[in-house]
Amino acid sequence: MTMSAEKSLVLEDSGVLRFPEGFVWGAATAAYQIEGASREDGRGPSIWDTFSRTPGKVHAGHTGDVACDHYHRYADDVRLMGDLGLHAYRFSISWPRVQPDGSGPANPRGLDFYDRLVDELHGTGITPIVTLYHWDLPQTLEDRGGWTSRETAERFADYAAIVHSRLGDRVETWTTLNEPWCSAFLGYASGIHAPGRTEPELGFVATHHLLLGHGLAVKALRAAGADQIGITLNLAPVLGDDAEAASIVDGLQNRIFLDPVLRGEYPADVVERARRFTDWSFVQDGDLETIGQPIDLLGVNFYHPHTVAARTGEPANPVYPGTEGVAFPRPDVPRTAMGWPVQPFGLTDLLLRLSRDYPGTPLVITENGAAFDDVVEDGRIDDAGRLSYLDGHLRAAHAAIEGGADLRGYLVWSLLDNFEWAEGYAKRFGIVHVDYTTQNRIPKDSALWYREVVRRNGL
Repeated sequence: MTMSAEKSLVLEDSGVLRFPEGFVWGAATAAYQIEGASREDGRGPSIWDTFSRTPGKVHAGHTGDVACDHYHRYADDVRLMGDLGLHAYRFSISWPRVQPDGSGPANPRGLDFYDRLVDELHGTGITPIVTLYHWDLPQTLEDRGGWTSRETAERFADYAAIVHSRLGDRVETWTTLNEPWCSAFLGYASGIHAPGRTEPELGFVATHHLLLGHGLAVKALRAAGADQIGITLNLAPVLGDDAEAASIVDGLQNRIFLDPVLRGEYPADVVERARRFTDWSFVQDGDLETIGQPIDLLGVNFYHPHTVAARTGEPANPVYPGTEGVAFPRPDVPRTAMGWPVQPFGLTDLLLRLSRDYPGTPLVITENGAAFDDVVEDGRIDDAGRLSYLDGHLRAAHAAIEGGADLRGYLVWSLLDNFEWAEGYAKRFGIVHVDYTTQNRIPKDSALWYREVVRRNGL
């Protein structure tokens, strides 16, 4: 399935708000969050195996050792996707399952699992969309510097070629990285995520090597004949009355990734502001040309906008190094169980901004969803809050298409309740409920609603 759609929208007499013909509907997950089987079939340890075993880092000491046991239950999960009528399924490959030490020959048993999964998807009429990196760096590479080391970027390209050599005959769409902002600034600058380092300057070093890894992987995938290649970024409009405060945060959240990938350059204001942390000597000749290799689509992960304000004396937010004097006030709006504001208009604004500032790159919403405190009653989960969130954001996406955004598809986050990183199993994003004791799956009301959205290609 090619990510293409006709630029025509129809509001039928019945009131159904139609999306373009060929619009791709699906769901997304990530390997460490659902697979489990953390020590099976030769899989090596990842930074999240290590981090989750570090006292105080993950809620209640939870780990991804078992998660949703998708490694053993993948066939049932694919049948569930088929029952929901999904067109596509975005999943990530576990790098330490394929290369236990992050380099060297492939682990055939690890690749065998993804072989089986891809075949199962095709047998059910579902298009696989592969994400090569969703945060589970092999621990061996982290021990040698992780994403602060240029070597990791080089090894990532080798790994991309290995995975393509096994799956490339059945996978058309490839995503290199998922949310490199999180890997860099939550993992190396603030310590909220694995590997838990707290050195602000390393956020910028890791950013560059993640993007270099993306560019090198794009080259490797192109050389191997990959059809569609992209990257997935977590992006957010920055709201507020102070233009300078908004620009500072927009630079660190959005432009530091968008500009190198889509323009082949770092934004000058971000470079200058970050000089207090780094001299940027890790950027070598030719790097930005590599990072700016043409891509076929941009994956957009959207959950909420950021609201900022200028406030004298405000300390820097650890996840945004250099933001002294910038406050993050809480807007008076409904919130999810994560405490995130529900502001669907932000998605319209974001998609139109991307189309205006970075024209020519097709867009796919690769993650959008919400955590709520679900309750199972008589075998049913009435998750009205999540359903309302998804409905509002799909209407916002439709408005962006009407405004000219080249949006090709929507992948809900997430198919299953799962290990929610530092939140452990305390937060549920799935449209399908998972009982972590029995591993029983129950489609929530939002899943049944989404099935109808997919069926009618509209709201």
